[in-house]
This record gives sequence, C-alpha cells and structure tokens, in this order.
Amino acid sequence: MKNPPKRPRGFSGPANRHVAALVYDGLCTFEYGIAVEMFGIARPEVDEWYRFASCAVDDGPMRAAGGLRVQADRGLEGLARAGTIIVPGWRGADAPPPPALLDALRAAHRRGARLMSFCSGVFVLAAAGLLDGRAATTHWRYVDALRARHPRIRLAPDVLYVDEGEVMTSAGSAAAIDLSLHLIRRDYGPRIANQVARRAVVPTHRDGGQAQFIPSPLPEQGAALGKLLEWMRRNLAEPLPLGMLAERARMSERTLLRRFEEATGRSPKQWLVHERLGRARELLEGSDLAVEQIADQCGFGSADTLRHHFRRALKVSPARYRERFAHGG
Repeated sequence: MKNPPKRPRGFSGPANRHVAALVYDGLCTFEYGIAVEMFGIARPEVDEWYRFASCAVDDGPMRAAGGLRVQADRGLEGLARAGTIIVPGWRGADAPPPPALLDALRAAHRRGARLMSFCSGVFVLAAAGLLDGRAATTHWRYVDALRARHPRIRLAPDVLYVDEGEVMTSAGSAAAIDLSLHLIRRDYGPRIANQVARRAVVPTHRDGGQAQFIPSPLPEQGAALGKLLEWMRRNLAEPLPLGMLAERARMSERTLLRRFEEATGRSPKQWLVHERLGRARELLEGSDLAVEQIADQCGFGSADTLRHHFRRALKVSPARYRERFAHGG
C-alpha cells in the first residue's frame, strides 16, 4: 500500500466535503452500501462531516443486485461539485463505461477531485485513462482481465487497497471498507476513523493482502486446524512452541507445518508474529499501556523484540506508530 505524506495534527476534514457515489444499471449493492455506510450516514459527533449524494450513470430507475430498483439524487452533472467520487463496482469487466461518464471523471480529475474505485469499479477508472502509469488493485478474480486490457497499469494484486494520492483503488468487496477507513483517517485523523470503525463493528485496519482470501483446497483435519488457530489467537501472550501446537492439533510437527502453511500461507512462527503485531497495534492505538507491557501481553517477551518486529514489518517504531494513530488523535 502506498501512503500519502503524513498530515499535521489537527485534522479538519477535506477542503471539499462533497462525496458522490455512482449509481448505474446493474449496481453492485454491497459496494454501494459501503459507500453509504462510510460517507453517507450522519455523524453528529463530527463537525462538518461529508455531504453525500448519488449520481446516476443511466436514465430512469436502475436495477441493483438483489432484485432492487434504484433512482439517484441527480445525474452526472452532480460530479462537477464533488471533492470525492466513488465508483462502487461495475457491471462487468467487458462492459464499456459510457463516454459521458468517462468525460465527467476526467474533468473531475483535472480539477483536483479524488477518485476511488471499489472492486470491479477499477475498470471504469482504467477506461478513463486515469490509472495509466499508476499502481492499482482490484479483486483477485479480475486481475488477469485488468492486466490484459490495461497493461500500462502497475498492478498490485496482493494488497487490500492502493492510495496514489488523488486516485485510490480497492480490492475485493469488503476491501472497500479498508480503503474508506483509510481515507477517513487521512481526512479526519485516527480518532474519528476508529469511531467509524467501531460503529460499523469492523477493524480499524487489516494487515495482509488478498492471497489469504483466494480459495485453496481445504486441508484434511481443517476443522482441527481452525480450532487451533482460534486457540492460538486467545493465547498470544504464551510462548506457543511448535511441539505444544502439534500436540494440541494431534499431528506430528512435520504434518502441522505442512497443513498450517497450506491453510494460512505462513509457518506457525510467521503467523504468530503477524497476529501478535496486529494485537500490538490495537493496544498501541486504544490503550495507555507501556510498550514493555504491550510486548508482554502480545507474547513478544521484551520491548526490544517487539520493536524489532515492528520496524521490520511496518518500517516504524511502536512509539512513532502510537504517536500517529493513538486514540487521542
């Protein structure tokens, strides 16, 4: 993921708070719902929240997934005042966007509007030429089609979202939540992003990429392994040596290593570091515990070990991370 330059303290929202989400015939209902949930719900606890509107790509009532019919607030002329435009999916990789839509998006980009695509919506931004020479992502199912149709895009297929400043793309459907929270964090700071995440009952941010969501054959004893993973998450503070894990899973150490990597893409040691880092980030953001206490609660054993893994994975120290993302903003 590419991050924009850090903004100073005292987040006050974007200069242009108007957010426009496209509505089209064949609308991806889930992706559109994410746009509404993240940007369209009133949040009285926040001064000057986004001002949300839907903009129709097609004439008349339009079909949406799930047997719905939808009608937008306004047409494409509504994009002219938007500071942020969301493309919540698209009706297909082979469905060419209307020229009027592409022209409107190009004009919005020229005047400095931010453009975001959710999932297959990347094909609309790509058709407008707005991703040429840029990094972008999409759902893993569409990677080959996007690469074949738009070879000038620097495709990043293994991430949840890509931020190129004024142009942003997200991967599969739920990754739209990750990208939306990222933009809210950019605009309003970590405290508000955390509030939005809590209201939606989702993590403030997720680690990893799409590889963990690509289906693979379920290994034998998959149920036992799933129970083991849940048990490991509940006991991150413990040492959890391989022998103990193998005994609990009723497998040999060699079999456990093979099954574990088949299921998670990581060795048990790598998986534990990943999970412990995730827990450490939560504690750094939402608690006042000292780094030494967090290291102990997450199973790193010492603050030095936590700092080592934090710098290696996130390129920043725990103290610096807390300064940027703690609940106090």
